[in-house]
Amino acid sequence: MNILDLVGNTPLLELPKISLDAGKPRPGGISLYAKAEFCNPSGSVKDRAAKAMILGGIAEGKLTPGKTIIDATSGNTGIAYSMMGAVLGFPVKVFLPSNASAERKGIMRQYGAEIVETSPLEGSDGAFLAAKEEAEAHPEKYFYPNQYNNDANWKAHYQGTGLEIWEQTQGKLTHFICGMGTSGTFMGTARRLKELKADAAVIAVQPDSPFHGIEGTKHMDSTIKPGFYDENQGDAVLEVNTEEAYGIARRLAREEGIHVGVSSAANVLAALKLAETLEGPGVIVTILCDTGMRYVSDHFWNGSL
Repeated sequence: MNILDLVGNTPLLELPKISLDAGKPRPGGISLYAKAEFCNPSGSVKDRAAKAMILGGIAEGKLTPGKTIIDATSGNTGIAYSMMGAVLGFPVKVFLPSNASAERKGIMRQYGAEIVETSPLEGSDGAFLAAKEEAEAHPEKYFYPNQYNNDANWKAHYQGTGLEIWEQTQGKLTHFICGMGTSGTFMGTARRLKELKADAAVIAVQPDSPFHGIEGTKHMDSTIKPGFYDENQGDAVLEVNTEEAYGIARRLAREEGIHVGVSSAANVLAALKLAETLEGPGVIVTILCDTGMRYVSDHFWNGSL
């Protein structure tokens, strides 16, 4: 066994305290669960897609000795690439916005990755375009997984995350709700759950503004859309506010003892908003995308509840 064997099969956690509102249980017997993707070996859900894309590249003969893995990232996929490159013996070069947290940059460098910082004003789109340009200019030098346009991304969740959720809820899931960055987690998981239970509701989450602070998520109408993103895949889209997500991140740490990043908190916030609209019993599942340890220097931790 090596560390890549630890990817997937993450726990499904119930969130009993965060599900309370003013001391009252959510109405109608609604249960809220979250997939603890921070238990993956590099600390995020992106381990699943990174593993699938890298091993797929090796199997297809595209990633060969001497080549460097290159891609754009907002942080988590870059960390996953960096860890896996270290394990498999491939150099890693990642492009990311310069305003990414010092913790994320530090982790990648500690795994041995080279980081190219791009303009924070251009966000993840700027990093994507810069990585694409570099990869296309030197195809002999790089293996470019292109996480925004690689079907192995969403298929990792179709084959893994979705089936795991189904089994862990014993088929009782009624709603799946999740944010979108590359959209791979949502697309793959939603497809699998819809196949297993046609009447399950699958709801996408996005920030309520193009200018937001929910790292790792996209406001799809104002950004370059991933190639495999299908706006018809979800039954609805629920928008969440950055400041409210910050508050949920603090509550998760202080009430549930679960230290996660803002994208995870945004997912839980959306799940809570969804629960408010349900009249009958339900089993809602969302994703805790990554550990909060890579955001400890971010200012929002100092806010009040």
